[in-house]
Amino acid sequence: MGRFLFLFIFLLATMFAIEMLQPVQRHVVLPWTSLLADASGWLMRLFDDQVAVSGKIISSTVKPFSVSIEPGCNGVEAMIVLVAAIMAVRAPLGYKITGLLGGFVAIQGLNLVRIISLFYLGLWDRESFEWAHLYVWQALIILDALVVFLVWARFLPPEPGSGAVDA
Repeated sequence: MGRFLFLFIFLLATMFAIEMLQPVQRHVVLPWTSLLADASGWLMRLFDDQVAVSGKIISSTVKPFSVSIEPGCNGVEAMIVLVAAIMAVRAPLGYKITGLLGGFVAIQGLNLVRIISLFYLGLWDRESFEWAHLYVWQALIILDALVVFLVWARFLPPEPGSGAVDA
């Protein structure tokens, strides 16, 4: 447990420090954020043609409302937490990759739901938007990363030579 905790904290600190570097922000985080806005806008336009996207901003074309997807709202931080947790566990590399890919899909899929729901909630009621944005969805995205990790860890293969058997 001590090894996991040390490695988890080390990886977390390292990845958060790297994420804050301007070149990483400019060439990875901001393009990812714009791609997320484009994907959200595309999904919304499937059933609502009154949505426009410009960079990281999603706007209503009929009401004076828009949302800007900022760093911190793009699922990157939740992925960093999940990557640090999975990489800190002793497990076969292939199993780690499977967990990371599944986690990416789960976190970013939920983040798309988050962005779309917040956009429409903001159109409806700005006070509810603020509350859901700051409290409900922040917690749910991190909870998503935790649940993915716990499900992934639940099915970890036993370490060779550990004497563990499947029940």
